[in-house]
Amino acid sequence: MTLIASLITAQSIASAISVARLEDLDTTNSLRLMSPGINLGNTMEAIPTESSWGNPSPTEAYFKAVSVAGFRSIRIPLAWTQYADANDLISVKWMAHVTDVVRMALAAHLYVMINIHWDGGWIQATYPKQKTVTLKLRRFWSQIAMNFKDFDSHLLFAGTNEIGVEGVYGPPTGENAEVQNSFNQTFVETVRSSGGKNATRMLVVQGYNTDIDAAVKVNTKMPADSVANRLMMEVHYYSPYNFTLNDKSDIWQWGKAATDPKATDTWGNEDYVDGQFAKMKAAFIDKGTPVILGEYCAGMKTRFPAMDRYRKAWDEYVTRSAYSHGIIPMLWDTGGVFDRVNGKLKDPDLVVRLVQAARTSDVTSR
Repeated sequence: MTLIASLITAQSIASAISVARLEDLDTTNSLRLMSPGINLGNTMEAIPTESSWGNPSPTEAYFKAVSVAGFRSIRIPLAWTQYADANDLISVKWMAHVTDVVRMALAAHLYVMINIHWDGGWIQATYPKQKTVTLKLRRFWSQIAMNFKDFDSHLLFAGTNEIGVEGVYGPPTGENAEVQNSFNQTFVETVRSSGGKNATRMLVVQGYNTDIDAAVKVNTKMPADSVANRLMMEVHYYSPYNFTLNDKSDIWQWGKAATDPKATDTWGNEDYVDGQFAKMKAAFIDKGTPVILGEYCAGMKTRFPAMDRYRKAWDEYVTRSAYSHGIIPMLWDTGGVFDRVNGKLKDPDLVVRLVQAARTSDVTSR
């Protein structure tokens, strides 16, 4: 696809789906209304300051560009600890800034999801950490929920991020599963108790380590909730790791189009993608719980320029497979897709691929 064709297609898609995007969100329409989504990564969750990881503060131009390009939702990862005092009271200045950013995203007609992200790694799923983490989680979400209690259903809360045990990446133990599930429950109870529109807001809880196999194994029992059908499950997808994230690996080809076995991993191709998402469909979606693929992307290894073809093929296939299985795809982006200041598209071809992969058959109903 040429650059000109990409831009024309992006403009036509955006025009077609910009008509009625502000429907109230529920479990029956979330896939259509939120797909595809994108992350404002490496920005408001950065440590020790918002700009420490190389991105500027969010702008109206950026959010408008995301919307015009055809994205329907945005995930805004957030840090809180560095903006809170010893009693976990969040600074008024930071809360006001987060609120301003959320308002900008909502004004651009995007569904918005905010969370407590890595945040220094204080959330650990172990018995020794459980009490301290629970208290802090409750304090933070009490303040966040009260601040946003009058915002409507276009704003979603996601309780945490990739919660597990630091440095441990195997399957969860019974202890890990029990504790992490308790964090999900604390989040739901805290938000609901704040009242206002939080009484019925869509809340997103996380599978253990946001891993698909772990979620299917230990998280199919969703938290108890005071209102029916207002919870969603979040997982992430970065398989195969040597292709998507491991910059030290020489694996740079992927999928059926790969031509060099030495440059291709032995697993994680198209059938594996479909199989993983089929698990989530059976475990959650078919039982009435929507699923968000909160992060996924394939990084570019610049020493292999030809990888760009395979990187885009992976992103496109994962987007299409997720959507076809009923899962809301939200691309992880750290500044490579849009210019974060003026909103200019840096990779229009990728954007068109993703939007087309996750568009409904009736785009004008958006």
